[in-house]
Amino acid sequence: MTQLSQINQIVLPQSKWDEIVSHCRRKLAGEFLAGESKIRRAYGILAGTQVNGGITINRVLPVKKNARSVEPLKSYMDTVMKKYAKPSKTPMGQRGWITDPLELKECYEACDKEDLQVFGTYHMHLIPWEDDPLRDTPTVLDTVLAENSNLFTFIIAMVDESKPSIRVFFEGKLAEEVPLIIDH
Repeated sequence: MTQLSQINQIVLPQSKWDEIVSHCRRKLAGEFLAGESKIRRAYGILAGTQVNGGITINRVLPVKKNARSVEPLKSYMDTVMKKYAKPSKTPMGQRGWITDPLELKECYEACDKEDLQVFGTYHMHLIPWEDDPLRDTPTVLDTVLAENSNLFTFIIAMVDESKPSIRVFFEGKLAEEVPLIIDH
């Protein structure tokens, strides 16, 4: 099996892209599921299969619970945010999603049962910045949080909700973008 850092393309079926966009739009609309953190940002896990130098995404696992306010995770994220996050319209205390550890374990177990490998996480960027008006690239914070994860960071740009876009970076590193094909 090819090392993930050597992957040369990722295939995202149109139906899976539609699931991700639907998740983002639902969260932005404030339509929350039972037990879901009431935060207008979408986060999730992507899993699939690997063949030679490519990956196909077969499963979208939206995550529901943000453990950002639970200690010791809160203190950890507060420290990371102070050190690496760029100021934005969203207050620091509301930034930095941490998936609930039990939910993350359940996602990995579901993937194991389906013989799928977790390849990455996705999250949305919504607010344009002067130096990044499209918000389709990882921030320094994204890179720090993905460091040594051996996972891909899928950035969903929702600055213009009618024209969402997606880009993929190994461990959130801007210099390590991986070509993504949305397969119709």
